[in-house]
Amino acid sequence: MPSPLQGLPVHSSPAARYFSGTYAEARRKFLDAAAARGAALESFVLETHRGALGETLATDTAYLGTPGAARLLIVSSGTHGPEGFCGSGCQIATLHDDDLLSRLEQAGIGLLLVHAVNPHGFSHLHRTNEDNIDLNRNHIDFDAPLPVNAAYAEVEPFVLPATWPPSADDEAAMAAYIDKHGMRAWRAAVTTGQYVAPDGVFYGGKAPSWSNRTMRGILRKFGAAATHIGWIDIHTGLGPYGHGEKIYPGRPDGLAQARAWWGADVFAPFDGQSASADVSGPVVSAVYDECPQASVAPMGLEFGTLPDLEVLNRLRADTWLRSHAQAPAEQQRAIRQQLRDAFYCDNDEWKGMVLGQARTALLQTVQGLKTA
Repeated sequence: MPSPLQGLPVHSSPAARYFSGTYAEARRKFLDAAAARGAALESFVLETHRGALGETLATDTAYLGTPGAARLLIVSSGTHGPEGFCGSGCQIATLHDDDLLSRLEQAGIGLLLVHAVNPHGFSHLHRTNEDNIDLNRNHIDFDAPLPVNAAYAEVEPFVLPATWPPSADDEAAMAAYIDKHGMRAWRAAVTTGQYVAPDGVFYGGKAPSWSNRTMRGILRKFGAAATHIGWIDIHTGLGPYGHGEKIYPGRPDGLAQARAWWGADVFAPFDGQSASADVSGPVVSAVYDECPQASVAPMGLEFGTLPDLEVLNRLRADTWLRSHAQAPAEQQRAIRQQLRDAFYCDNDEWKGMVLGQARTALLQTVQGLKTA
């Protein structure tokens, strides 16, 4: 994307080496860096699908520290597909950070890196998974009644129109809805999540996805003995360019602890302060089910890219494309590239901003776990 500092020279930086151009490259760099550190590695392969380049798709874990550590730091990437370019870069940088890893070791904190929660979306450049499921809407109790988003049915016809780009009539219908109900209500109708339209936007699914089941198994394995867990799930696409918003996606009674660890600028979707919608079923919520013995401090670290409405429009285009495989090849390529650019700013300036803020959040989490 064009940088706000466009026109100034952008040079290759040391930070750039941690980032990748494809899922396959990111996975290779992650596994190599983890192996070089002597991390315990495990791969959970998505057997039913292949990657965009024909590669194996997997969620990989790397663990450093004493097995069964009482204090556990989790860093996850790629919950929303191409957001993995950013999260993977942060994880690989962490594996090269002698000082940070030394601090973790001295404090007796276990480090669990979960690379590519959604490997299919990461490789194929979809925010959603192989079944068009948004994983941050999928971690709910499917034995209970599904969440209801009654407004979604009204907005879907113009959010996902018959043609792309939307017609003038579609744009007028959307403008009329916003004029009548307000922008906040429109955003809630579109982004909160829905469980009725499998081809729609922000679809939560009808059952636990492969990624859901995989993450729960990872949590049970690595978090069973933990008394305290700090979890940073790295995201992109909301908020000002390069700014890492600290979003609290946990239970309301844990917000005070999150702010004690990470600062007063931790925002919670449930009180309307965050750039994120108050969604049902985020990935990090699974920790409450699988590690009920632990005190948990979760954070979604969200790095801004493009203006929010532009990101949302590109998500709409990607969802539209999944139901229109006959679209011209040139249009398909353009939509894929635009979605990638919505979640990954491939320039040194942005990458440097990301790594600095991510490292600060990790150091704060280490301190929080030490004193918990």
